[in-house]
Amino acid sequence: MTAGEKFYSETELCEIHHVSRQTVRQALAVLERQNILTKKHGSGTFVQTTKHEKAKSIPTVGVIATYFSDYIFPSIVTGIERELAKNNVAMQLTATHNHVAEETRALQAMLAQDIDGLIVEPSKSGLPNPNAALYEEIHARGIPLIFFNAKYPQLDFPLIAMDDKEAGRCAAEHLISLGHTHVSALLVFDDYQGQLRYKGFVECLIAHGLPIPEERVLWFSTGELDSLFTLSKERVKAMLSTSTAVMCYNDKVAVELLDFCKKEGVRVPDDLSVVGIDDSSLAERCEVPLTSVSHPKQKLGEKAVALLLEMIKTGEQSGQGYLYKPRLIVRASARAIQRG
Repeated sequence: MTAGEKFYSETELCEIHHVSRQTVRQALAVLERQNILTKKHGSGTFVQTTKHEKAKSIPTVGVIATYFSDYIFPSIVTGIERELAKNNVAMQLTATHNHVAEETRALQAMLAQDIDGLIVEPSKSGLPNPNAALYEEIHARGIPLIFFNAKYPQLDFPLIAMDDKEAGRCAAEHLISLGHTHVSALLVFDDYQGQLRYKGFVECLIAHGLPIPEERVLWFSTGELDSLFTLSKERVKAMLSTSTAVMCYNDKVAVELLDFCKKEGVRVPDDLSVVGIDDSSLAERCEVPLTSVSHPKQKLGEKAVALLLEMIKTGEQSGQGYLYKPRLIVRASARAIQRG
């Protein structure tokens, strides 16, 4: 749209983007503060500057996250937002809810807005990537891109993340150090983080000469978490019947497991030790404070922005990624095994 052109109404924007009027009003307020739109009393909202003019004065970075309203995601987005604001860079934020189709739409929208760089958390990174052509277009246009938390292994863009393989190893090592030899794992298969955490878990068990029976590793998709302990109740019970300890994909899974154990009369940590990953706010708030592997959260967001801005400044599309070394936060959900 060109300067002086009348912009869409709130009703039209709600219909186009399938969002609430409150969301539209918040977005319009941001565009007004950036002097992109201006309101004329009694006439409506008008474009004040063109996209080209905006790009010259205010660089814009697109941020595509799987989620941004709960768990550890608000902290990561806060780190991104603060670092961008500090450098006078505008942010376009979109959530995919870990749906590949939503990622497709988000990438297409970002490309249409002529953004200066992208920070992306991939959706279902453990599965083949159907958006490869869009990422190739991003590369062809010379738009710098950083993946955070995970990446599609086949794409050569830098990654800022926690060392997920080390996180799995760290969790397993703690449980083994407490004397547990029958250790299980609850892991997602459609995010690459789950596969890396499994790899660290397995390598730790092998290093200690412990067996890895298939019945003690329960895989599920990210979309199955809400129903995992109901629809897969018997699978979980069978796994726990041969286990004294469980490593969980993240704290959300661990908290669900704690609730399940309480209902089934399994005492944590007396009967079963549980370790989560991410050290989210859930870890401290749950009934049995959760031992968990820390995630850098806000620092990760800040680091992603710092690297992306350096890439924008130098005009390079490649950059040195960074993996944060995790550390264990010990609480009450895991204890040394009691020998009879």
